[in-house]
Amino acid sequence: MIKSSTITVRSMVLKSKLLFPILSFLLVTGCTQSTVNNNNQPAGIPIKFLVGSDLGEFCQQTATKLNATNPKLSNGKPFYLTCDAKGSGDVINEVVLLAQQLSAGGISPDDERFPSLIAVDGEIYQNQFIYQIDKIFPGKEYIPAITDTPLIVFSPMVFMTTKELAPALEKKANIYTDLAQYNNYQELDPNSQPLPIYFVQTAPTRSNSGLQTLIAQFASVANKPPQDLTIEDISKYQDKVKAIQEKVTRYGVSTASLANSMVENGIFWANVGSVYESLVIRANSQGNNQYQAVYPKATFSSNIRGMLPNASWVSPEEREGAQKVLDFMLTPELQTLASELGLRPGVSGIPLSNKFSAQFGVNPNPNYESYRPPKPEVVEAMLKNWQDYAKKPSQVAIVVDISGSMRGEKITAVKNTLFNYVNNLGIKEEIVLITFSDEINPPVIIKGTPEGKNEGIKYISSLQARGGTRLYDSALFARDWLRKNLKQNTINAVLILTDGEDSGSGISLANLETELQKSGFNSDERIAFFTVGYGKDGEFNAQILEEIAKINSGYYRKGDPNTIDQVMNNLQVEF
Repeated sequence: MIKSSTITVRSMVLKSKLLFPILSFLLVTGCTQSTVNNNNQPAGIPIKFLVGSDLGEFCQQTATKLNATNPKLSNGKPFYLTCDAKGSGDVINEVVLLAQQLSAGGISPDDERFPSLIAVDGEIYQNQFIYQIDKIFPGKEYIPAITDTPLIVFSPMVFMTTKELAPALEKKANIYTDLAQYNNYQELDPNSQPLPIYFVQTAPTRSNSGLQTLIAQFASVANKPPQDLTIEDISKYQDKVKAIQEKVTRYGVSTASLANSMVENGIFWANVGSVYESLVIRANSQGNNQYQAVYPKATFSSNIRGMLPNASWVSPEEREGAQKVLDFMLTPELQTLASELGLRPGVSGIPLSNKFSAQFGVNPNPNYESYRPPKPEVVEAMLKNWQDYAKKPSQVAIVVDISGSMRGEKITAVKNTLFNYVNNLGIKEEIVLITFSDEINPPVIIKGTPEGKNEGIKYISSLQARGGTRLYDSALFARDWLRKNLKQNTINAVLILTDGEDSGSGISLANLETELQKSGFNSDERIAFFTVGYGKDGEFNAQILEEIAKINSGYYRKGDPNTIDQVMNNLQVEF
């Protein structure tokens, strides 16, 4: 049966058994991502390619070029390529969830959500994917071995910093341990500026770059190649990894969005990030040419391979079409295109584009040892340890509008979302829930312990919608509460969810902005703001919410009853 050509990406929230069994803390949704679609799709058999975010643009351009040729199978039937791009962790979780449902008889192999092709942004997640599918279908070998999957492109993990600060990092033999040891760049290099070190990485539970970063940190402090790391090494070296994590100023959902935030927010938000080489090229392609890639002595090459499952959900016709897609991607024309996009070609003999140069902040011929993945069970242990121990703690004030306009479906959806948020708190995390209408209710501290979660859920269950919307007063109240209760070595942030414009506040928007600037990322307090406009367009002022968020280096998102889980859980990854 031909699967439907519908390619709308649905947020997939796991509220029960999760894919890495020991990671019961994860809530999986679509991450901050680009959903790659093709306009004017031709009729025929859809070949759905589910890819990690770093391959998204290349996949989209491949689809445009391939579909323009009106490709056909050997039997004369037409087919076309569609691409969905998201975080590599989400790619795995989406397919594994479908595989679990298939194994349990809940869905059929021709379910339209199954992809024909899969790619993640590195071999660690690919290894984890094989491991997870093999547990669901033992002995079936539905996902081919890494050595049996073609290398499409690769992009090594680097440290992205400014060209002025790069020399201080380049002189260090072990950059991760030095990041933990020193507080500013002048301590690294007397000729550098006394700028504090602000480090960012993505969350390893959601992003391939974050997972590779975490593993590289363990390998760095243990002085072992990743493939030699053991589960015992995790507890042995956890304190040293925790010291590195204390330098993190923000976690991110996707590597691309993290690199973009570095460019947008400047060096006082973050001045060194663990990202792909391709993103340094992209940052410098915007015209400022101020960023540079620093290559560690050993790093992950981030090999992106095309996986064609040997599974029942890929029909013979889909399999033929998918193979033609892979073959097309490996042609000199498409490999040259990848190079122009800042990705290193997977096929030998393809010349690098002129973007692989000092002008774009990269070395065309870097000299580094290429890391290999650890054992899957070691990766699981690392992720568990990161969430429960090594991850930098956060203190987030969640400000929730419970005014009268939130009655009915809105308040029910928000309460469900808050349940999920609380259930996914790490053991050492806590939030401060501040609800408001025409009154600001006393803050309720909800800890990530089992007891704390139970108390939080009881409070959330009691919420009722009534009254007005003192938005500005509530935002300032939350900021002031955090200032009085500020925790060192902690990510402090305010997250506001509202469905209406301000009414009845004692301060103006201008007053609020002036106050928030005092605790922003140019201060020692570094309290970030994030805002969510909830409901239909016109029910709230999106421009004002965006202004509030940008003052303190956060961002604005829009949500409604169908998307609020996705929006809030992507935000939760930031802290």
